[in-house]
Amino acid sequence: MFGDPVTSPGRYRVRFLVDAFEVIVLPIALLPLTLWWSNISLPLYQLIPLYPASIVICKIATTLWRSLQQSREARSLNARQIPRVVGKWPGNLDILLRMIRAFKTSYVGDVYLQLFEEYKTTTLNLRVLWSDTIITMDQEHSKFILSTGFQWFWRGRYQKERLETFLGNGIFNRDDEAWKMHRTTARPFFAHDRIRDFEIFEKYTARTLSILAKSAAAGQPCEAQDLYARFTLDAASEFLFGKNLDTLSLPFPVPGKSAMGAKGLAMEGDWGAFAEAFETCQQNATSRARIGKTWPLFELLKDKNQEHIKVIHDWLDPVVDKAVEDRTSAEKAGVQSSIAEKTFLQHLADSTDDRVVIRDQLLSMLLASRDTTACTLTYITYLMAMYPEVAKKLRTEVLEHCGPTKSATFEAVRNMKYMRAVINETLRLFPPVPVNARETRSRGVALPLADPTFSDSDPRPLYIPADTIIMYFPVLTQRNKALWGEDADEFDPERWIDPDRLKKYVSNPTMFTPFSAGPRICIGQNYAYNEMSYFLVRLLQQFDRFTLAREYQPEGSLPPADWKSGKGRKTIEKIWPSSAMTLYVKGGVWVNFHLAKHET
Repeated sequence: MFGDPVTSPGRYRVRFLVDAFEVIVLPIALLPLTLWWSNISLPLYQLIPLYPASIVICKIATTLWRSLQQSREARSLNARQIPRVVGKWPGNLDILLRMIRAFKTSYVGDVYLQLFEEYKTTTLNLRVLWSDTIITMDQEHSKFILSTGFQWFWRGRYQKERLETFLGNGIFNRDDEAWKMHRTTARPFFAHDRIRDFEIFEKYTARTLSILAKSAAAGQPCEAQDLYARFTLDAASEFLFGKNLDTLSLPFPVPGKSAMGAKGLAMEGDWGAFAEAFETCQQNATSRARIGKTWPLFELLKDKNQEHIKVIHDWLDPVVDKAVEDRTSAEKAGVQSSIAEKTFLQHLADSTDDRVVIRDQLLSMLLASRDTTACTLTYITYLMAMYPEVAKKLRTEVLEHCGPTKSATFEAVRNMKYMRAVINETLRLFPPVPVNARETRSRGVALPLADPTFSDSDPRPLYIPADTIIMYFPVLTQRNKALWGEDADEFDPERWIDPDRLKKYVSNPTMFTPFSAGPRICIGQNYAYNEMSYFLVRLLQQFDRFTLAREYQPEGSLPPADWKSGKGRKTIEKIWPSSAMTLYVKGGVWVNFHLAKHET
């Protein structure tokens, strides 16, 4: 569709079976032909062991042939192979199993960081099951993937395959003409600061703070992650399609009586079903990425996302149907509206008759607008509880610019330098998308040499073969001490204000990419900054202290005890950061919000 060669949901089975046929069936089928051509006749008891041997021989032969082709292409690019992880089992199966086990209890990004430290490099080839998978935390390599070498990479076949059931035709799961079409359609709604945005922020911020005030007055904590997810979803739904999903009116988690869900707490009712489906789809997509190209083996009989996406579609389909019907009615009545008068959904409905495309694009926008802002507000609240002096200084700035009751304006938001520093520092340590991936296109690519480990011994760039997945890690790059200094793991908003420390980032802006970079940079980043800033102004006008209520965390959601004996931030973390497409807090984060006492 729209020039993007993507297979339909469920086609992953066909791809996997074709791969399996090439690896298993084809060698077995060729064996009798080979023996016949060679005029060799063997009894059955000798023939049977040759069948598995033929699979192994063919796999070795094809692997060697591919390696020779890659070596030839690397030489033509004057590049060298990326260092490979070396396991003890064939196909690095032990490495894969070790990583899968470690994901269950590890700190976000640590599984990969340990490999980088073990091999003393910032770019590696995992080479799992003889398939190239590149991982990098190198800032120059990320810059090349996202910006300077953009034309050599795309979302790719394998990522689309993993996400097709979930995000389908949406902007995050498309390339080339389809992606350009989506971006062109969406850009007008995010290109400028709009007064209406702040009106929507005020409406839903007021509702959210009213809920917090009631909890605070009753001496009860609130689960911040769930609350912020509802706030951002309700605001986004009105912004995008003029309809409030009204999740803030639905029942909230009860302190001490909530269990863990897919990414936070388990919820009940319609909202709980939607949230659980939304987050389970993300978890499944992440699990597929960790397993690699062989993930379809575990879903040959059933697509794990199928039942969950039905719940999501049941929420969105009536909204889309109504938009298409309204457009048809307007056309019959001869009514025309300017783009400034339309919602995003109305504009989409005017752009295409395909309801699936409309729905998938809406879902992608909801994912971005909910998860990015909700994640960052959750971690800011957590960090203000961890560092009360930051909360105090931030509140002082808010009162200086907006007083105890005035709404934030565009000018006030722009002038609150410490506010922006707090948001940026939170995004640096806890980027909403901590790991992302691209694929090379139909030819190999030479990455620019950036890692000083190799500068003395081999000055050549690094070679990535065609059709190869490369994963890059903002969460590791943005905590890299080589870029940010020895205090890279520390939460220090002052690094965004001190001129001497700031100039390093100004001269090298791609060391900080929470909203990506290059042609696919997030078009909604200004909207996100404005929404977070507006909410924080209102929050700090009413509340002056935040304390963690860890006694209410569900069982299994607190950091493992062995984190304290490790290194980096995990030694002091009070919550469990985790990742499933986007960053979240495992089990949510229970917080006491303390009402400020205003002088009369």
